[in-house]
Amino acid sequence: MHIQVKPDAATRLVQMGDVTLYEPAGDAPQHEKRVPRQSRSFEDCITQVQTPTGAKSILKTMVTTACEKNCYYCPFRAGRGQMQRLTFRPDELAKVFDDMQRARLVDGLFLSSGIIKGGVTTQDKIIDTVEIIRRKYQYRGYVHLKIMPGAERDQIIRAMQLADRVSINLEGPTSQRLQALAPKKDFDAELVQMLRWAGEIKRSSPQKLASLVTQFVVGAVGDTDLELLSVSEQLYRQIGLARAYYSAFSPVVQTPFENLPAVAPLREHRLYQSSFLLRDYGWDVEELPFTAEGNLRLDVDPKRAWADLHLRHAPVDLMRAEREALLRVPGIGPQGADSILKARRRGHIRDLADLRKIGIRAPERTAPYVLFNGRRPPQQLTLFD
Repeated sequence: MHIQVKPDAATRLVQMGDVTLYEPAGDAPQHEKRVPRQSRSFEDCITQVQTPTGAKSILKTMVTTACEKNCYYCPFRAGRGQMQRLTFRPDELAKVFDDMQRARLVDGLFLSSGIIKGGVTTQDKIIDTVEIIRRKYQYRGYVHLKIMPGAERDQIIRAMQLADRVSINLEGPTSQRLQALAPKKDFDAELVQMLRWAGEIKRSSPQKLASLVTQFVVGAVGDTDLELLSVSEQLYRQIGLARAYYSAFSPVVQTPFENLPAVAPLREHRLYQSSFLLRDYGWDVEELPFTAEGNLRLDVDPKRAWADLHLRHAPVDLMRAEREALLRVPGIGPQGADSILKARRRGHIRDLADLRKIGIRAPERTAPYVLFNGRRPPQQLTLFD
């Protein structure tokens, strides 16, 4: 389908390509990443993203790829000669998005930016772009905005009014880790303060505001899973964080970290599994099964690792256990626990086949850790021969 846009603006958008490759926008971040291609087209700017309201084709782009910060891992860092520097005016970018949206190529926007003339000036450009999209073009769909380091409280308020989701990225779990990643950013005075503001703004507002997320760069500077998940837990509990993103470090040429090894994607996956136990299952970070080095095991998911230690010799009786105890069993999530409680009111759950009938998709995973009216399931003895 032909798109009526200014050639210059369209060319710049295509040249930017997948500039947000390492910045997740939705609820299935590990499926958003793609390998950059040599040839470029509009498709490189569009990503299938799982949002709270369903799967959408999102335009992921930036106001500018120029940046005055010198973050050691970042492809946009100041002084990196290999990066092409491209910039949009807010009206240009808003028009490109509107044309793509009307052509039904996209139904959502993720907007980030490099930082030029400070975080406040850059945040103004991000907000101005979305103001035009919302007011002039009357777009009511999904928008995810980045909040720049050092943005003002009023800017955060406006961004949260305009967007469905906003990102305030800590990058590191402590001030020391951030200093090793991004020496020109201030962990406490800039990033943590903005997260506190955002939490206060959301709690005190009578209107529905954007959900709040953050992101960590994992494994480049010695950060441990315990550090990352401890901060995540605090943010879930204290400010109502919707989710934490964990981006496994991948080296970029012409950066100070170009010779560091890439972090295994499996570590990222284990962090997400643990993060959801904290957010959705009511776990405390102290209950997660860390190694002596403060990291999660890669060979087994954290819920099963905990169950192997605690439930193999003290299994959960599915006919008597409270919901919280049911959620500790591998293979049983919130919906599964509710289904078990509902089935118990109608009669007995006798075996693994009954679990499958009520929607437990892999009941054999539960077998080593459960009882049925005081009895272990007979299939259990054959599972681990």
